[in-house]
Amino acid sequence: MRIDAHQHFWSYDSADYGWIEPSTMACLAKDFGPHDLEPHLAAHGLDGCVAVQARQHDGENAYLLALAEESPIVRGVVGWIDLCDPDVDRAIERRASSPLFKGVRHIAQTEPPGFLLQPAFVRGVSRLPLANLSYDIVIYAHQLREATAFVDRCSDRVTFVLDHIGKPRIAAGVTEPWRSDLFDLGRRPNVMCKLSGMVTEADPDRWVPGDVQPYMDPVLEAFGPARVMYGSDWPVCLLAASYGRVYDLAASFISKLSAAEQAAIMGDNASRFYRLGLAS
Repeated sequence: MRIDAHQHFWSYDSADYGWIEPSTMACLAKDFGPHDLEPHLAAHGLDGCVAVQARQHDGENAYLLALAEESPIVRGVVGWIDLCDPDVDRAIERRASSPLFKGVRHIAQTEPPGFLLQPAFVRGVSRLPLANLSYDIVIYAHQLREATAFVDRCSDRVTFVLDHIGKPRIAAGVTEPWRSDLFDLGRRPNVMCKLSGMVTEADPDRWVPGDVQPYMDPVLEAFGPARVMYGSDWPVCLLAASYGRVYDLAASFISKLSAAEQAAIMGDNASRFYRLGLAS
């Protein structure tokens, strides 16, 4: 399968999506559903997508799973669970009962230093493999070292994927210490990386592929084609680029690779990581 491994759906409400500033993010302040994404996937020969949470409450899981059950393009859901819950096993078991629930994410980029290293959080994430669930890491570049320590503290059976290449400061042209920290994280064989979310870290009005290339090269070097997956981050990407421009950025970058390596990044890796088409 050819898969977009990272995108979002929402029924817009200003209270639920307070991070969407209507005055500067007007293009996001509306509803986005599978019927809106489907033409973009079809235009680029993609078979489906992975829907990733954008709200930190259990209602998000029910919402995304309902969409996945109704739409054949939604092949899996990365939802949210309170991983610090003392009864986290029950919460995991409840959600994992749906074969479309594939992984968990917490928006750690907005959390204070040390959040990922809390014993309760580490314990909760370490329980995910019991239900064949993975964990998406979403952080800013300055949190990469904490994320690496977090991975080391969790069970080595947990499978991780770093969202948005760790959100380096592309607009400012800063590569260090992001690059070094990314390579360190990449030495952990149970961690993958999404080639996603880059255009919104660049200058949204003036970026060109040459601005992003110095950040894509280290991803491929650190993780290799077998541990990288394409994600559009649609509709958030619309702040800086159309779906087609985001797709073309990734497709052009990996065109130098073999056909098998390109197929891995454009879907095979995501299918394997998220067990798409398989019951949890």
